Amino acid sequence: MSGKYDLVIVGGGISGASLLYTTAKFSTIDSIALIEKEPEIAAINSHHTNNSQTLHFGDIETNYTLEKAEEVKEGAELLAGYLENHDPDREMHDKRSKMVLGVGKEEVAKLERRHEEEGFGDLFPKLQAIGREEIAEYEPKVVEGRDPDKEMLALQTPDGYVVDYGETTKSFVDEAREESNVDVYTGTAVKDITPTLDGYTIETTNGRFDADATVVAAGSHSLQFAKELGYGQDKVLLPVAGSFFLADDLLNGKVYTLQMKKLPFAAVHGDADVHDSSITRFGPTAKLVPTLERGRISTVGDFLDVFGLNAAAFLSYANILADRVLLPYVLRNLVYDLPEVGPRQFLPHVQKVVPSVELEDIERAKGYGGVRPQIVDTKKKSLDMGEAKIVGEDIIFNITPSPGASTCLKNAMRDTHQLLEFLGDDYEFDEDAFRSETIDNFPRAN
Repeated sequence: MSGKYDLVIVGGGISGASLLYTTAKFSTIDSIALIEKEPEIAAINSHHTNNSQTLHFGDIETNYTLEKAEEVKEGAELLAGYLENHDPDREMHDKRSKMVLGVGKEEVAKLERRHEEEGFGDLFPKLQAIGREEIAEYEPKVVEGRDPDKEMLALQTPDGYVVDYGETTKSFVDEAREESNVDVYTGTAVKDITPTLDGYTIETTNGRFDADATVVAAGSHSLQFAKELGYGQDKVLLPVAGSFFLADDLLNGKVYTLQMKKLPFAAVHGDADVHDSSITRFGPTAKLVPTLERGRISTVGDFLDVFGLNAAAFLSYANILADRVLLPYVLRNLVYDLPEVGPRQFLPHVQKVVPSVELEDIERAKGYGGVRPQIVDTKKKSLDMGEAKIVGEDIIFNITPSPGASTCLKNAMRDTHQLLEFLGDDYEFDEDAFRSETIDNFPRAN
């Protein structure tokens, strides 16, 4: 197969699919193709077992600054509005209570400051500070068996969206396929992207595609393609594999613990699975791995391509891992994967959420967890602590660690504006119609 398109999107996860939906439904771009290397859409990190199923608003993520929470909030509301509009039967998502839990005087004081003084209560009108009795009404197991003299406080909100990002990805693609100008190719791996006088030639296992504009939304592989084209030379990746422990029905919604501000990884939390509320997941653990995809040894070479094996990359890794907060965290997480020892070491984190849990109540989840690329700036020799977007000549590379799925539609909206700059004045984007189908359906506080 081959074809000539105005826009080619590489990657059929939530990022690529949301851009396909946005450009196909709300722009006048004439011809669009999505290329995915796997036989199915959303087969890797967007699959519901390979992520925490969380829609991040920034309300209970205590490593977010107020500025970052403001940025993430709109993105989350765009996706929540889409789900409210397109998923009335809750096949792609569910909506439950969620809270961040503070235990002890120090943590309680931190949450009070965050809610009252730092502006999070104003930014999130539905977020309320609740004490022990109200916590027990929402989550009885969180209070049961806990020292009655221990201070407790939670910041709770009803906007606890749990999302099957795989099904949401497929929904985006199905919506886009209703348009006559869209083609979707699965089982089509990109071998090479070459600049031409008027765009790019994309060589794949199923033929050649020519594009006026290209967006690479292939997760960790996006930086690999960028480097091959001479972009992103000051960035490398720190791939982190997340895993979970499972327990029987313990929680009604999502319960976060307080987060270390220097860590980009999610705090340990417990939540009920999006499709089976009788399963409670605790995690994620975070283990450094030399691969770009979980369990695929073939991607070790891809990681080495991204890493670069140069002095700047090694010095950046050394500087990051020498941190007095990060290094112990990394070492502890390596232990959690060990048989017998791992569950024992992880149990106190579970008991901070549900005190009555015993060792025999939890088990390592098999087949759960994906790889999240943490972006490293080799100039600053530090973690970037966020998403990365590299904009080149008629090409965009999206590298989207958490909360990339939560902000997928906001990223798609931005990329659509950028694509119109690439393609010229003949094309338009109806942002009002886009918002009408998405964020306008998000339920506001009274």
